[in-house]
Amino acid sequence: MNPERYNPPAGPWEKVSPARWSDWRWQYRNRVRTLTELASLSGGPFIASRGIEAVTEVYPLAVTPYYFSLMRPGCEKDPVRLQAVPDAAEIDITSDSLDDPLGEERFMPVPGLVHRYRDRCLAIVTNRCATYCRHCNRKRMWGHRGKTAGREALGRMIAYVSETRAIREVIVSGGDPLTLDDGLLEGFLRALRAIPHVEILRLGSRTPVVMPMRITARLSRMLRRYRPLWFNTQFNHPREMTTEAARACEMLLDAGIPLSNQSVLLRGVNDDYDTMRDLVHGLQRLSVRPYYLFQCDPVRGTDHFRAEIAKGLSIMDELRRNTSGLCLPHYVLDVPGERAKIHLQSEGYALSGGAGQHFFDNRRQID
Repeated sequence: MNPERYNPPAGPWEKVSPARWSDWRWQYRNRVRTLTELASLSGGPFIASRGIEAVTEVYPLAVTPYYFSLMRPGCEKDPVRLQAVPDAAEIDITSDSLDDPLGEERFMPVPGLVHRYRDRCLAIVTNRCATYCRHCNRKRMWGHRGKTAGREALGRMIAYVSETRAIREVIVSGGDPLTLDDGLLEGFLRALRAIPHVEILRLGSRTPVVMPMRITARLSRMLRRYRPLWFNTQFNHPREMTTEAARACEMLLDAGIPLSNQSVLLRGVNDDYDTMRDLVHGLQRLSVRPYYLFQCDPVRGTDHFRAEIAKGLSIMDELRRNTSGLCLPHYVLDVPGERAKIHLQSEGYALSGGAGQHFFDNRRQID
């Protein structure tokens, strides 16, 4: 059997051929994008009761058939569903959350390129994603629907990196850069690799989680040409670690590309010890390094996802007592500007956890 061929699960897509189901372009074209489709697939009464029509006018809906198939039918609190299905709480804003709490827009010397830290920068090459994760820290970009940086915009990013010798690492992100076709992505990576002072490339993508068929042997071979290249993804729950996801990770690893995971602590999804233990153990089995556990940023539209920092510290303490150091992520709180990240996991930073909570209440004083 073709190692990149997947069989569709029982359910709405069971009559789809394995060839189509395994084609990432088919998955992308056939994303669930309307409330009518969502109601048909999820159950009308549940959808109607949530009053989410107004939500999708602000924050659009998109879920790949693959990721949708991981949801448990009829379960409103399903951890996969919570991450992908709109919720009325997204526009029921009661805090002083911000569109851009990390101040990325203030650190863009050219459009789309964020230079917050001296030795590295982040290139936002698209705002497209295979699945719109409801906890996204760049929800502000969703209003510019389907926008990918053109060759001129990418060229300006490359020119800035070339002229800024302090930059040794470039993080290619979005949106999701793997929604780009191979040719455009490779052209950008090739240009970056040709800059003498750029030592490291990094890709940030959730496709192994929400659309693992995007990781093909061809893509893996292409990425291999631009090593040292690191790949950061985001598994947030053990149920996301499917056979298909494992196979996608294995192809990248076989190409010599190290994989790291950047989870987000999400209320109702993974904010308990048992779930987080199973997640980091599963990542270790996949040879994916548990790199970061992010405290959910105070982004407008994500209030309902934010767990207490004390809860995260408690989970980390229990993990330290009961599992291998290889399984321990850095529990961090990202902060605005050039202040980098507050590490919350060690006893030495337990008090900084309090300072981190203060950040949520007094962002403008710290900014």
